[in-house]
Amino acid sequence: MFDHVGVKVKDIEASVRFYAAALAPLGHVLCSRDKAHASFGPEGAPALYLHADDGPRGPGAHIALRAADRAAVDRFHREGLAAGGRDNGEPGVRADYAPTYYAAFLYDPDGNNLEAVCLK
Repeated sequence: MFDHVGVKVKDIEASVRFYAAALAPLGHVLCSRDKAHASFGPEGAPALYLHADDGPRGPGAHIALRAADRAAVDRFHREGLAAGGRDNGEPGVRADYAPTYYAAFLYDPDGNNLEAVCLK
């Protein structure tokens, strides 16, 4: 459904560090980078754009990304925490969503809620 998502961030350096670490276990890489922007996605196909912005922010975004397996969800959570993310839900089954919905949640440096989910 989506072609790409853009997120405003206060500190582009901190955000690039966080997203590079958290997204690597899901198979996503830094696709482009300049002083005020960065993009991530599969090699050559950026789909998540970060934009440095000092303006006002709303309550934050929720972005859920598909993981190949449960181990990738676990690595996403571990690596994201190590890179400055804040826990918003440890890896585990969310049976209230679906019987096989395995996910973990992190807040990025700006308070956006990033989720990795495996439906197997």
